[in-house]
Amino acid sequence: MTAPVTPALPLSQDARKRMTLDGLWQFKFEGDADWRSISVPSVWQSEFADLRDAFGTASYRRQFFLPQEWAERDISLHFGAVNYFAEVLVNGQPIGNHEGGYLPFSLTIPNSILKPENEIEVSVTLPSADATRYPQFPFAEIPHGKQSWYGPLGGIWQSVTLEARDTSHIKHADVRADLSSGAVRFDLDLSASAADAEVRVAVYGPDGALEAAAKGSGRSLSVVVGEVKSWSPDAPQLYRADISLSVADAIVDATSVTFGFRTIETRGGQLFLNGAPLYMRAALDQDYYPEGICTPPSLEFLEDQARKAKALGLNTLRIHIKVPDPRYYDVADRIGLLIWTEIPNVQTFSDASARRMRETMQGIVRRDGHHPSIIAWTIINEDWGTRIVENADHRQWLAETYDWLKTLDPSRLVSDNSACFPNFHVKSDLNDYHYYRSIPERREEWDDITRQFAEGAAWTYSGLGDAQWRGEEPLIVSEFGVWGLPDPSKLLLQDGSEPFWMETGATWGDGVAYPHGVQKRFRALHLDTVFKDFGSFIEAAQWYQFSNLKYEIEVMRAHPKIVGYVITEFTDVHWEANGLLDINRNPRVFHDDFASINSDIVVIARPNAWSAYAGELLEVDLSVATGGASIPDGATIRWSYGQDGERALPATGANAVASVGIVPMQMPETDVNRMLRIELEVLSSGRRLATNVLDIALYAKRSRATLPSIASKDPALRAFAETLGYPVFEPDKAEVNLAHALDESDIEAMRHGARYLVIADGSIPTHRNLRKDIPEGEKLYREMTIDERDMPVGIDQQLPGIGLIAREGTLWRGDWIANFSWIRRKGAFASLPGGPLLDLSFEKVVPHHVMTGFRTFEYAGPVHGGLVIGWVHKPAVTIAERRVGRGNLVATTFRLTNGPAGTDPVAAALFDAMIATVNQSK
Repeated sequence: MTAPVTPALPLSQDARKRMTLDGLWQFKFEGDADWRSISVPSVWQSEFADLRDAFGTASYRRQFFLPQEWAERDISLHFGAVNYFAEVLVNGQPIGNHEGGYLPFSLTIPNSILKPENEIEVSVTLPSADATRYPQFPFAEIPHGKQSWYGPLGGIWQSVTLEARDTSHIKHADVRADLSSGAVRFDLDLSASAADAEVRVAVYGPDGALEAAAKGSGRSLSVVVGEVKSWSPDAPQLYRADISLSVADAIVDATSVTFGFRTIETRGGQLFLNGAPLYMRAALDQDYYPEGICTPPSLEFLEDQARKAKALGLNTLRIHIKVPDPRYYDVADRIGLLIWTEIPNVQTFSDASARRMRETMQGIVRRDGHHPSIIAWTIINEDWGTRIVENADHRQWLAETYDWLKTLDPSRLVSDNSACFPNFHVKSDLNDYHYYRSIPERREEWDDITRQFAEGAAWTYSGLGDAQWRGEEPLIVSEFGVWGLPDPSKLLLQDGSEPFWMETGATWGDGVAYPHGVQKRFRALHLDTVFKDFGSFIEAAQWYQFSNLKYEIEVMRAHPKIVGYVITEFTDVHWEANGLLDINRNPRVFHDDFASINSDIVVIARPNAWSAYAGELLEVDLSVATGGASIPDGATIRWSYGQDGERALPATGANAVASVGIVPMQMPETDVNRMLRIELEVLSSGRRLATNVLDIALYAKRSRATLPSIASKDPALRAFAETLGYPVFEPDKAEVNLAHALDESDIEAMRHGARYLVIADGSIPTHRNLRKDIPEGEKLYREMTIDERDMPVGIDQQLPGIGLIAREGTLWRGDWIANFSWIRRKGAFASLPGGPLLDLSFEKVVPHHVMTGFRTFEYAGPVHGGLVIGWVHKPAVTIAERRVGRGNLVATTFRLTNGPAGTDPVAAALFDAMIATVNQSK
């Protein structure tokens, strides 16, 4: 029974005493003879180079003096988190143990074993995958998250405190606040001796004023706040509850908890925060740090990264299969970021691992349930640890766990399985899905899969008869993106050395994720003849990342049924270089521009091509997406590129698209090829609501005055060249021969001095047709061995000494780990605008094949175009010349004949440059 009262008694300074035990402890790993010092909190992998990859058992110890005034109090040890199994002794006597690597636990120290000077010993076991050594908890069956990607994390990685309290004390306070009524319910977990204690609660508002108070003798209390201020990212209004226990009118224990009033719900395929439409602009955060790995360096560091997230236009962070330090959520509450959190995954599904996942989730809700910033949970990520595609029992468990979690915490959304192909949802509040495509390499695929997803693709839910699909679950692209690269000079340690993780990643992506030596590889490939220097390459890689994200966001925003996305990712993590910030939280070059495309209102400009000839009309489909905002009456959209224009926008509500229609834009005259920037803005009553830019490769009109003569055995190629204005002669009279592939007579002709341009674009079938279509547009080489995948694919003598490989099904196709494709802008290629990396203007000609067989020295000159993957690995060629006898060969995999001759300025310009290159070579 509760009753309103005057404010609760002030918090007593004597109610509870704490002593931090953070700092230097002594440490000894199994098999070590000697003790050494370690900082607590930390994981031993971050402290000791020799233990970087170590699983096993370590011993920690330290001393503490018990204050005299703590005598006769209840003394307990509190651990924020220890990974994974902890056994604790005080003065040689065991006081308890704890299993689980992510959650807090407390152990009472019996007064009988305490002395003025005491020693704590903690044995910490991080089990390996050796089930014979760790039969009770093998690594595959414990929640471990990304430790299977970036390396193990063992030890006392969150703070340790010693606490003195009364035997009557508050163990935990659960808070549930109702926005509609202002009611706040407190469910208290009290010590056994507190059964008869009086409980008081006082609630203070965001301005510090007392809002409500109550007292009672039970384990539940309720108060009602009058004029409620809701919590949101724009207005992170927090309340504080002071809770105390009194015995005989004396306070014996007290604690505080913060909370907020907010609702999150789904209706009709949309998200609603506090009843208002929400468009989720999120990034995946793996919660890794430059030195402590999983231990954040400070509260200030967390605050700084949260402010940077908001500056990037993010309103949500998705904590990826990890439970962060609790200060992470405190910062999100105060600064205003929505949080989507996931259970750390297991690798092998068993009764024990299923139990551990539920126990972990229950502990997360208990520890973090009061945070208004947390709006969603994920049970499984990408079917990791389960086998829902083929196992009906796992699908049933997933649906039952969804129901269990919704009962445990009805105030938040739940994704059952944050899915990617070929897995799916079974029962979920959200229809979220992951897919990756790079631009311009796979632009059409991105458009197609996004369209399918927006139209409610059946592949997002189980098609095995057990899906509980309502059809109204909000659509969220919950992972997408592509790599950029960080500046290695900004990642060096204080002594100038590389961080340890620069020598990790070699086992990922067939080695392309290995950072160490990136500058050496850059120099070895003579990429300093392509880019001004290494720093210019890094800058270009980051702008490439931006252009990918910009395009992909704009495509998603054109589909109003998609109501959110999660960029992969917020920060780089060790070798994984797709962050909006690097692992040290340094911004990318596009940091200040990013919010213009990552906001509620976004201008979408879709031209019929990203290249144009001077003087011609370019058709641009203009629209504006609203997200969680709206467009009022009288708003206009303007564009400017030397010629200005304006159109009225219709009034448009939230999560919709205001279409302007097709706008013809007259391209300006130019004597030189250049990039043309079209600036766009949305205005309302003189206020700018949104801005964006559209970059078009503008080409001067081609001159046909001095084009060399062409010969070809292929009628289609002869017609192509003739349409471009090239005189077509017989082979013995032509200056350049044109072919898709070479035969013996062509080789012989080159031996005697003939010059050839070979467009090896896949027009000639290869020996093996290795493309196997499967749903969602993915194509895999299922029947090939690893060795076969590395073999050049091509017809005999198609290219002398050069391997021709289809990119599809290989790392060269352009995917999550970026392909950085370039053309050296020198010689005949100097007039190509933009660059050196390919931009959207190349999307119609981007190669579907690459060439191999070139030595590194050839990249200094004969190789005019190529690509590298990730941290500058697996170089391949797209344009190159070779001497053959007294003749010369230029070969390219650019799809120059992909469309009528002359209609694509990029194809024509590349063709002209290659003809000029082979014709000028003597």
